[in-house]
Amino acid sequence: MSKPINVAILGATGAVGQELLELLESRNFPLGKLKLLASPRSAGSEIIFKGEKLVVEVVSEEAFQDVDIVLASAGGSTSKQWAPIAVKAGAVVIDNSSAFRMIPEVPLIVPEINPEAAKNHHGIIANPNCTTILMGVAIWPLHQIQPIKRIVVSTYQSASGAGARAMEEVKVQSQAILNNQIPQAEILPYPLAFNLFPHNSPLTDNSYCEEEMKMVNETRKIFNAPDLLVTPTCVRVPVLRAHSEAVNLEFEKPFDVQKARDIISKAPGVELVEDWQKNYFPMPIDATGKDDVLVGRIRQDISNPNGLELWLCGDQIRKGAALNAVQIAELLIDN
Repeated sequence: MSKPINVAILGATGAVGQELLELLESRNFPLGKLKLLASPRSAGSEIIFKGEKLVVEVVSEEAFQDVDIVLASAGGSTSKQWAPIAVKAGAVVIDNSSAFRMIPEVPLIVPEINPEAAKNHHGIIANPNCTTILMGVAIWPLHQIQPIKRIVVSTYQSASGAGARAMEEVKVQSQAILNNQIPQAEILPYPLAFNLFPHNSPLTDNSYCEEEMKMVNETRKIFNAPDLLVTPTCVRVPVLRAHSEAVNLEFEKPFDVQKARDIISKAPGVELVEDWQKNYFPMPIDATGKDDVLVGRIRQDISNPNGLELWLCGDQIRKGAALNAVQIAELLIDN
């Protein structure tokens, strides 16, 4: 039996922080002491965990003393400030922001894909971007059988990707529209209710946005395939929670569709959802709250004999963030 692990959650009051708490309880994580850390604005608030009231503390250097693992979900600037301090205090930081993902010596881990990378950290482990995680879990089993040559992916990203306040904003906007009022946007740049728009992350020099380039660079790093061709288009859609992705895969030679279904149906972290008679395939409403990535509508690409098409949905807050981080922590304990 594992010894109790002292854990600190940095960003405990956010949507991902709340999910981390639920997972630590439901997965019977070998938890010793638990510290809830946040900014001064949230400090002093109380959160119920396992029937007990825990008070949220202000993050400080002293807060990381006697902590084994820090689960960080407070944004890139916060992670850059506090992760090195936590490591110096003796903790391992599993960071959910993009701050450390592309640093060569920092492992970028999806446990279903590259769990061995957890053995080679220097105090910080990066949790990948949500869209990268969901796609990776779904297509890695196929890549192991027959290496993927090119990925064309379009994402349909819910409000949850921008946090709890964005989710609430979509609700308010929806009500405004139904009341024949003009919806107001504060968290996202444009109204998302009854609307959609290309992902609002900054555009880069190559005309792809930062969210899209995360999928390119992170997939290559996780798959250990620096030459893998990846072209994404990321879109915000008026869904509260759970992202969807349409994925086109090109291989060097044909990949039998039934073989692909069989492989995905047995893959860890994946649930095959296909009812061709009813035209029923994964939907965000079905993926919400689930650990597994739902995959379906696997079919031959009629424009390319070496291509496969598939559709997936996954909970951005759960497997796309909190669950993946907790699974990494479990890897550390196993190691």
